[in-house]
Amino acid sequence: MARPSRSRRICIEPEYVGFTPCGTKDADQIILSIDEFEAIRLIDYEKKTHEKCGMQMNVSRTTITEIYERAREKIADCIVNGKELRIAGGNYELCDGSAWQHCGKRCDRNNFSAQNQDYIGKETEIMKIAVTYENGAVFPHFGHTEQFKVYEIESGKIVNSQIVNTNGSGHGALAGMLSELKIDTLICGGIGAGAQNALAEAGIKLYGGVTGSADDAVVALLAGNLAYNPNIHCSRHGHDHHGEGHRCGENKRGCGGNDDGCHG
Repeated sequence: MARPSRSRRICIEPEYVGFTPCGTKDADQIILSIDEFEAIRLIDYEKKTHEKCGMQMNVSRTTITEIYERAREKIADCIVNGKELRIAGGNYELCDGSAWQHCGKRCDRNNFSAQNQDYIGKETEIMKIAVTYENGAVFPHFGHTEQFKVYEIESGKIVNSQIVNTNGSGHGALAGMLSELKIDTLICGGIGAGAQNALAEAGIKLYGGVTGSADDAVVALLAGNLAYNPNIHCSRHGHDHHGEGHRCGENKRGCGGNDDGCHG
């Protein structure tokens, strides 16, 4: 099992979630994760050093360099090749105000404002986690899952769970279905960029590239040590799923597994 990565601490989530090149229709999409956005914001916009950025985001300088270089490469790809940039997902957590000594300025999250009180109040409510599901395991492709297992979480513990059938819904309808179920978080195997965008727009946090027991995955997420891929995508998404070769939903290793179908 891959070593779980530490959540990156960010000050704010981006106000804008996408940029599209002028005069281009149906452009390919690049997903810039929230932590990659934060690295760009801190280093390029606020002119912080990699070391200070790492301290503020609660990761090492080496990790920050990797995140930053990956983000710059994605942005360059968008500018040079006319691709659409979407900002969503990633392994991150909002700053609780404890990092003020690293960001070097007064942190509004230390103040018990009405907005902060609302945020704290949400933490005490029941949250819902959905997992793409088949025979007790995480199903390897979001768009072809026939079931979700939905877990209700209260005070960091599972208080209830149920299996929900998708009734053959496709990629586009599944995000809407999860939204109607009031799902906060999704755990899955492989997932395409379009579905990631739909989940981001619905405010559903994504943990992709997960394999193994669904129950164990939820327990690991609650414990803060879930092994997942923050840059998961399905490289064959949008291609013919019914021809020879790769079959998302049929080849269990093809999506979210060790084959070359869906990967990060």
